[in-house]
Amino acid sequence: MDWKYLFLSLEGRINRAKFWAGIGVIFVGAIIATIIDNVAGLTIGGQPYGVVYIIYVIAMIWPAIMLYAKRWHDRDKSGWWTLIAFVPVIGGIWILIELGILAGKPGENRFGPDPLGRTAAI
Repeated sequence: MDWKYLFLSLEGRINRAKFWAGIGVIFVGAIIATIIDNVAGLTIGGQPYGVVYIIYVIAMIWPAIMLYAKRWHDRDKSGWWTLIAFVPVIGGIWILIELGILAGKPGENRFGPDPLGRTAAI
């Protein structure tokens, strides 16, 4: 898997498997950052997270946006749909269903070829 493309490029489309792999990498990194904070005693105000975790989260904003945008592209929608996450409750559910559960549009669309190599139905 091309991790540089996955986390740093805004172009193209990715399927659900690559999306979940990217989310998994970001999640594991957050767990490692939390462990480092707790072992090193860098937690803030008795919280389970601390300085390393906060720096990690800030650093992962761009890669997460790139990941989400490419998945929206596979659904034949603009990456700006990521902003729906700011709608309380509904936004998170919408993103989970659209990006994590529903399949992408078969065949080529305006964002590029189908990542699974399918052709559009006539």
